Amino acid sequence: MINKNYAVIHGILYAIASSFIFSIMNAFVKLAAGTIPSTEIVFFRSAIGTIMILCFMVKGKIKLSKNGVPMLALRGCCGALYMIFYFYALANMPLIDAIILVNISPLFSILLSRIFLKEKNPISVYIAMPLVLAGVMFTVKPIGYSSFSAAALFGILAALFSGAAGICIRYLGQKYHTYEIIFYFMITATAVSVPLMWNDFVVPGQQEWFYLICIGVVSLIAQIFLTKAFTHENAVIVEIVRYIGIAFNATWGFVFWAEIPDFYSILGMMMIIGGCILITKLKAGQKRLEANNAIKKG
Repeated sequence: MINKNYAVIHGILYAIASSFIFSIMNAFVKLAAGTIPSTEIVFFRSAIGTIMILCFMVKGKIKLSKNGVPMLALRGCCGALYMIFYFYALANMPLIDAIILVNISPLFSILLSRIFLKEKNPISVYIAMPLVLAGVMFTVKPIGYSSFSAAALFGILAALFSGAAGICIRYLGQKYHTYEIIFYFMITATAVSVPLMWNDFVVPGQQEWFYLICIGVVSLIAQIFLTKAFTHENAVIVEIVRYIGIAFNATWGFVFWAEIPDFYSILGMMMIIGGCILITKLKAGQKRLEANNAIKKG
């Protein structure tokens, strides 16, 4: 029981740490995006991460698995697409709006788990989904067109692939080392970003190099914490705790860019957070019910 409690505490602390460190990365991405294309930022972030994670694997004598490569590659592809869409949204939207949209990922996790993992969801989960969708509409404000743009669509697509990546991590975390999961993510993102940035490559200056190196180092540390969070604790709890990242990002947006969310963004954020927490709790309740029923039948 004590060991289980420690695992819960460690999972929550890993989730909080990853949210804080990722918020620092987001600030660096937005700073770099002033002069460097988002696809180029993805390349350097991934290339630096690949080199670092390989060093960690060599030091820890961790070898690449010969089995399960397609699933590892799928996680890498989902992560790569997530990062490309995410960085574009960060570069072209207010920081807090981009973060809010990306945080609808649990909605996609629920839908994708139903489609691909055949997981059953209580009807109440689907009833709560319109609350999240309404929150998205308030955030992107399609009628006023003040935030609604391709960037908003990219933010939603980032949430979709983030949800898909989370499902992959949940599946892989029981079979593969954290570093190996991250390696496939990094190497895939590096390969995918090369052709996308080829025609728009900008030679970084001294300040841009500083930003890019910080993005690569900081994001890898955050990724390690996040992957450990998913492998130490229930994915539902991790997703709920990660919402603290919105507060971290809002702080950086205000400090560095004087971004103050308007009423509709705040309302949308509250609806998205509330809706996603409700959905994940309902989902967790369903799993507990199924587990209890299985024990009784057994």
